[in-house]
Amino acid sequence: MIPREILKKIRQIEIRTNRIVTETLAGAYHSVFKGQGMNFDEVREYQPGDDVRAIDWNVTARMNHPFIKKFVEERELTLMLVVDVSGSGLFGSRDQSKRELAAEIASVLAFSAIRNNDKVGLILFSDEVEKFIPPRKGRSHVLRVIREVLYFEPKRRGTDLNTALEFLLRVQSHKAICVVISDFLGSSPAQRSAGGKGLRSQMMLLESLAQAAYTMLKQASRKHDVVAVQVTDPRELELPALGRLVFQDAETGEIVEVNTADARKRAAFAERQAKSQEQLARLFRKVGIDAMQLRTDQPYGAALGKFFEKREKRRLRG
Repeated sequence: MIPREILKKIRQIEIRTNRIVTETLAGAYHSVFKGQGMNFDEVREYQPGDDVRAIDWNVTARMNHPFIKKFVEERELTLMLVVDVSGSGLFGSRDQSKRELAAEIASVLAFSAIRNNDKVGLILFSDEVEKFIPPRKGRSHVLRVIREVLYFEPKRRGTDLNTALEFLLRVQSHKAICVVISDFLGSSPAQRSAGGKGLRSQMMLLESLAQAAYTMLKQASRKHDVVAVQVTDPRELELPALGRLVFQDAETGEIVEVNTADARKRAAFAERQAKSQEQLARLFRKVGIDAMQLRTDQPYGAALGKFFEKREKRRLRG
């Protein structure tokens, strides 16, 4: 039996995200994600302007005037949501944590998918694959996906994107839309040695997790249509001027005290994080995947709409 408060929260997300799907993304999902091929639909009479390469010569010979084969795009797709449930996702300096934002983004995409009769699957990962839900259709299935993203309790708190991508490539043999939803914060020996003890507690260098998974990201992008959605919080990009604060790393438990009243330290932190964001964006471009950043303090509907619009324009040019 699912507790009433959990059902209420899921229902609230369904109502909110369905409105965004209807008002902002209506038709956008269908137009920017393509099927795997073309299926034969029917034979009809040739009309001026039709592609002569589509002429069905057997039917044309029998009927003594030209007919063409009509094809339609194979629309059924699979949307795989690869969602980070590591400890850092619990952070949120505003009304919403990063994990709650991840659940809403997953909900928007999942409801867009089932409106197009597509399947939706889920991979939850920390530094191991925590849960796998095979792709299926239907509203009740999507509601289960949302519940798992929101309330699943992972066994581990670290992050390993490589493990998640390797698992994805094993379980998803056919081309799929694979959306990786993560803050892309991770721990690596290089990162710790580069910045000293306090660096991770100051929200870490963002590029390390994706950099470590560079090869797997590239392999995944060759097989699937991969999109990276970075969920972040404003306090991971800039520190507030609140005097001495104690930070605890949600994944390692490391604790550090920072004097945020020092303007130079705040400026250095903001500069370092801005450079990290630039490096992360370059890495995504290098492996050839689309990416967007969504923040807990900003509405995401317009940002998603712009992302789909930009992707559609590029598809039409291509």
